[in-house]
Amino acid sequence: MRLRLAVSYDGTQLHGWARQPGQRTVQGELEQALSMVLRVPVNLTVAGRTDAGVHATGQVAHCDVSAEVWREHETRLVRRLRGVLPPDIAVPAVVRAHPDFDARFSALGRHYVYRLTDHPSGPPPLRRADTVGWPRSLDAEAMAEAAGLLLGEHDFAAFCRRREGATTIRTLLALDVVREGGLITVAASADAFCHSMVRSLVGALLVVGERRRPPQWPAALLSRTERAGDVPVAPAGGLTLVHVDYPVDEELAARALVTRARRG
Repeated sequence: MRLRLAVSYDGTQLHGWARQPGQRTVQGELEQALSMVLRVPVNLTVAGRTDAGVHATGQVAHCDVSAEVWREHETRLVRRLRGVLPPDIAVPAVVRAHPDFDARFSALGRHYVYRLTDHPSGPPPLRRADTVGWPRSLDAEAMAEAAGLLLGEHDFAAFCRRREGATTIRTLLALDVVREGGLITVAASADAFCHSMVRSLVGALLVVGERRRPPQWPAALLSRTERAGDVPVAPAGGLTLVHVDYPVDEELAARALVTRARRG
């Protein structure tokens, strides 16, 4: 039986999603907690493998257990997980999923928000974990102009840390820059993101915001086939995965086939 988990976490003290020997990771902590509660080994598949220091309020994962195990723990699993998970990880919901559901390959889109402030006082104390204090003033209008030029399907190699065998072609659905007082949010949506892509996009927008490059500069980098060394990677602490989109159950299998096909 396939289970779908809603997962949220404060990534400040975590070394990303993927399990690593000797390191605290979301996957490692969560699999350990699930195995302890369910009393069976659990292996999780996740929608998006976030980096060290990145947060999530809308992460999605799935795992498979027997029907007997699910019947025994269905009504109390969320509460029991709360009792064994560390305070920086939470599972707000666990539901039975369609057999074709795949947290990674069924996803239609991922949505991230990056928060930063250029206010002289820095981030509000209660938001210091997910808001980066930027030391210089930023031109949010120039950042928004630059962001609009990056939309669409492109090879984002200049903004990605390449992984062997992985494509860097992505469809950027939205990249919105909004200022509210001293707070600037960058909302990024795509069918999928490659390694460090969101933080690199934000880093390029910050260069524009500081008026060190014109708004056309980030889009001009799309012609490159290798990572651009002059694109900084924004600090991890400002980035949060907020939502993952999925199709209706009848379209899950077809979506997985499309996602697994390598784009060229």
